[in-house]
Amino acid sequence: VAMSTTGDKILDTALSKIGEKSLFTKELENALERNEVDLVVHSLKDLPTSLPPGFTIGAVCKRENPLDAVVFHPKNCGKTLSLLPEKSVIGTSSLRRAAQLKKKFPQLEFRDIRGNLNTRLKKLDEKEDFSAIILAAAGLKRMGWENRIGQLLGPEDCLYAVGQGALAVEVRAKDQEILNMVSALHDADTVLCCIAERAFMKRLEGGCSVPVAVNTLLKDGQLYLTGAVYSLDGSDSLKETMQTSVRYPHQNEDGPNDDVQHVGITAKNVPGQAQEAAENLGVELASLLLSKGAKHILSVARQLNDAR
Repeated sequence: VAMSTTGDKILDTALSKIGEKSLFTKELENALERNEVDLVVHSLKDLPTSLPPGFTIGAVCKRENPLDAVVFHPKNCGKTLSLLPEKSVIGTSSLRRAAQLKKKFPQLEFRDIRGNLNTRLKKLDEKEDFSAIILAAAGLKRMGWENRIGQLLGPEDCLYAVGQGALAVEVRAKDQEILNMVSALHDADTVLCCIAERAFMKRLEGGCSVPVAVNTLLKDGQLYLTGAVYSLDGSDSLKETMQTSVRYPHQNEDGPNDDVQHVGITAKNVPGQAQEAAENLGVELASLLLSKGAKHILSVARQLNDAR
């Protein structure tokens, strides 16, 4: 069943200005609630950290490359952002990308661009408005347009969005049959990384309207989470990294605990203690940033964004 959402339809306004938390999810959740569909597939980064009652993320698939990618206007083919002429205009609808890249490339200008991938690529190619646009590498790869990626932005250039690159399958929380069925799609490493990221975002009360960014790495049973918050122009920022062990054996956790959600995710086939450790990591990292003044940076960013 193909559906379009509010976020797909309102294309003349920046995402951060529409102010609706469930821009890309509400219509799909309505269909789920009415039993018209049994599961819905989202980009995880579109899902709020608190889901409406009665819903849960029953599967998080193996993550595609979570990095941001630069797609250049054909005339700039072969260049990188640092090689573009001064005052070149870069299109992005993300406050997070703009904040980080303004700081890194102060000679460039950043402007809103909206629409699905096709629309944005068309705007880039057919007009002279933009020298390049920034998109998620995952979306380009899934559409088979990997050849358009001119530059991948590593963590030193641009930390990515919470949940970026992962697909989430949302189901009715009480629908055990569907929950059990889709749980086979869970990728344990992705689940743990995304729980940590979502817990970080939730503790910060971040969303589309403020620049919050992350980078996660799971290696040898250790989960590393880097999180950052930025002012709109990127001049003010806080960034920290923390780690925790997520090496726990899988226990059969039947009984009343078998449907514990961690920031909206139900993952029975991933050790509960590991999920808890990942969630605590996100909360602790956010608390550290808040103790250093993150709340002020984010509230100023929110006010400035509302005033734009």
